[in-house]
This record gives sequence, structure tokens and C-alpha cells, in this order.
Amino acid sequence: MMMMGPSLATLMFIWTLYQNFFPYQISNYIITQLHKIHYFFYPYIHITFHEYDHEELFDRSKLFLAIERYLSHNSSNNAKRLVAKGVKDSTQALVLTMDDHEEVTDVFRGIKVWWSSHQHPTNGHMISYFPKEDEKKFFQLKFHRRDRDLITQSYLKHVLDEGEAIAVRDRKRKLYTNNKSDHWHGWRSTEWSHVIFKHPSNFKTLAMEPTRKQEIMEELHNFSNSKDYYAKIGKAWKRGYLLHGPPGTGKSSMIAAMANLLQYDVYDLELTAVKDNIDLRKLLIETSCKSIIVIEDIDCSLDLTGQRKKEREKEEIDPIKKQLLKETEKKDNEVNQVTLSGLLNVIDGLWSAIGEERIIVFTTNYIQKLDPALIRKGRMDNHIELSYCCFEAFKVLAKNYLDIESHELFPEIRVLLGETKVTPADVAENLMPKSGGEKAETCLKRLIEYLETAKEKARLKAEEEERSKAKEKEEATMKAEESLVKENGDAKKIDTMVIENGYTN
Repeated sequence: MMMMGPSLATLMFIWTLYQNFFPYQISNYIITQLHKIHYFFYPYIHITFHEYDHEELFDRSKLFLAIERYLSHNSSNNAKRLVAKGVKDSTQALVLTMDDHEEVTDVFRGIKVWWSSHQHPTNGHMISYFPKEDEKKFFQLKFHRRDRDLITQSYLKHVLDEGEAIAVRDRKRKLYTNNKSDHWHGWRSTEWSHVIFKHPSNFKTLAMEPTRKQEIMEELHNFSNSKDYYAKIGKAWKRGYLLHGPPGTGKSSMIAAMANLLQYDVYDLELTAVKDNIDLRKLLIETSCKSIIVIEDIDCSLDLTGQRKKEREKEEIDPIKKQLLKETEKKDNEVNQVTLSGLLNVIDGLWSAIGEERIIVFTTNYIQKLDPALIRKGRMDNHIELSYCCFEAFKVLAKNYLDIESHELFPEIRVLLGETKVTPADVAENLMPKSGGEKAETCLKRLIEYLETAKEKARLKAEEEERSKAKEKEEATMKAEESLVKENGDAKKIDTMVIENGYTN
């Protein structure tokens, strides 16, 4: 301590002499040259990532957020001083990240790097309405200059990809629906509104033939991992699915299972709420990547093919009813002007390349009603038929609802399922216990009774149809005979007239 006083006094004396004998320009030049010498021999490189950039005034930089998510997994284990932050729309209540002036290390392919968090001092005399002016936070990455190529070409991409993957994995997935075209929210027009997506359906609980189910799961995983492949072949990173089958066969459950498997958001597009093709494109632009865009009951959403109009023209209807139909069609056209070509352009044209990693799903109960151009390969790449309940699907439902994998009544149920057509929804309804104490056997017997009843109804219906067809055939035969008799009678009359006229002449 006694030696510190003279040393400080000596340094102050030297600094005073330096300021007196060296002008500002010369001293600034000397300092600059000293910095250059320092950096020449300094072996490390620094890269700074600011929390706010010039392109986004109010939103934090996506680059900064990705790095923060990546470091949260590292800094929470190694940093001594942490900051807890709440994250909007995340399943995580909070994220732990390192505090200012804290440093953590990371290792990539055997290379060590250092991350540090800093904040520029704020100007207390000025008030700014822009967050980036008041909170100048940044991350700084330090690494050895010999590793420059590896860090800039590979490591930073790894950090950003991992950070974005963490954000996707931890986010609260959403179910969106489109608003009417004239709907306004706050200071700007909003195309979509949403709720948190919590549908429990998954492929494990989906009542479907196991082999086909496994094929669909593998195909979905392959799609989500094929970014480079789609870029290589020059196609938009999207895939189309057509789900068709009778009502109650699990089309909506399939969509939910797909979303839960891939961790995608779901956009339920209601075409009847879309004014025209321009609004349809706006809706597409506002959808996010990693999402499933769904149009349910596509055959009922809009008169896209014009087939119903042609059928109406063929019908023989009275003038009053015809006028009412024309007025109704006129109102429909005024409200909705989405065309088939507009829809095709959105799902398979230039606008389909807006965004990445999207799945488009159409559902229908009547595939034969759809325009072939709408469901051809390349637009709807995979047609998935969800049909009536088979025995394999029944076993999945029995496991889901009754927690059993075998029972002495299973063989009887197998025979009945092969003899009648019932949907998985009907089977599930009969398997569900009606009270807490109801046993599995009681539920299975109720299902058997339902299947026998359905089988008998189907038999009676088939007999009624046969009788109806026989009656129609009989009536057609009688009409043909009557027509023939009439023709023969007319022919005889003509012959008689000819003879009589001949005699007259």
C-alpha cells in the first residue's frame, strides 16, 4: 500500500506531460496506431448481435431471439448470474438467460467459443419511443481467428437453426380461422383469429389400419426433413393431402394427428368467408411456415366446378322457382367471387411458394363431386381414404376406450364388422362406458347388439332397394309394352286409312 501512492503519482505526472507536449491530433493518431498494433497481435475475432436492428423498430431481432433461445440451454447451466424472462405464446413459463457482462463457453466440432451478454449505457436525459434506443442490448461472440471459416460458415448456421427449432418446439401451437373480409381489429385489418390448439388426437389413438397409418407417419416425417430436396428439384416446400370418406370416419382426427406429429399450427380456411381471389392470396401470405392449411368439405364450400349450375339448368322447374334460384345465385356471386382458378393458383401456382413447410389438406365426403383438376397429383399428392371401421381399427378403439387388447367377444365382433358398414365414430360411441362402474364386457355386448341391429337394417334396406328396382323394372316393362301396343294400334289405323283412301281413289 505504501508503494502504491508514489506509483500513482508517477503515472499522473507522466499523463500530464503527455497531454501538455502532444496535441490532440497527435495523441489520437498514436492511440489509433497502438490499437492497430494490438489487433494485429490479438488472436481473437468478435461478432456482435444487437437486440434491435434497423428493419424492425418495435420487434426484437429474430436473429437475437434465436441466439437467446440457443444460449438459454447453455447459460442456465454455466452462468453464475441469470435473468428470468417470460416468453409470449410459449409452453415454457420463463426462459433463463445470462445476465449482462456474463460469459459462457460453447464447443462446436472441438472448437471453443465464448458468448457474452452486454448492454450499452442508456441516455438518461432523453426519452425515446423506440425500444432499441432505450435498451441497447447485444450478444458478443468471440473465437480464434484461425477458426473463422468454420464459425462463419457452419457454427452460426447451427446456432440459428437450433434456436429456431427450440422456439418451434416450445411454442404454443395455434388453431386459426379466417375472419370476414371486412373485419377490422384495432388499427389494422386482421385476416386470422386464433385459439390455442389442444386437440388430443394422435396416430397412436387413430382408428386406422396399422400399416397404412405407419406409411402416412413416415411420409410426413420425410416431408418435414426434405427442405434441401425440394430446393434441389425446384419445387415449393409443400404437400397436399385429400382426405375422403363417409362422415364419422375420422377426417378431422387425422388432421389433428398430423399437426401433433409434426408440431404444426393449423389454419382452418373457411372459403365462404373469403370475398375474392385477392383476399384468398392475402390469407395465404399471413399463414406461417410449419403449418397445415385445411379446407374441410371442399365440395360444399363453394360451387367451384359449376356442375350444380348445369344440373339446375337441366331441371324442369316452374318459372317462379327458377327466378328465385337466379336471385340466390346472383347474391352468392356478389358475396363470394373465389374461383376455381384462383384456388388452384394459391395451392399450386406462383403464390404457393410463399412460405415454407406447409401442408394443404382438403376433406370431402363425396370425392366424385370434385373437379379432377383440383385433386390431381401434384396438387393433392396423397389421397387418403378413411372408410368404415375394420377389425384392426376396432382394436385401437378398444384399447383407447376400454384399455383392453383382447377379449372372448372379439371374434364375434370381427365377423359382424365384416358383414356391415359402421363408422369408427359409431363404434367409439358404443364402446364408451356410460358410467364409471361399467365393465368392458358390457360395452362390448352393447357394441355387438348395435352391429346386429345395423346389419339387420342394412339387410332390410337392401331388400327394399331390390323391391324398388324390381318395381321400377316392371313399370318400365309395362310402359314399353303399352307403347308397343299403341304403336301397333296406330300402325293398324294408318293401314286402314290407306286402304280406305285407296278404295276411294
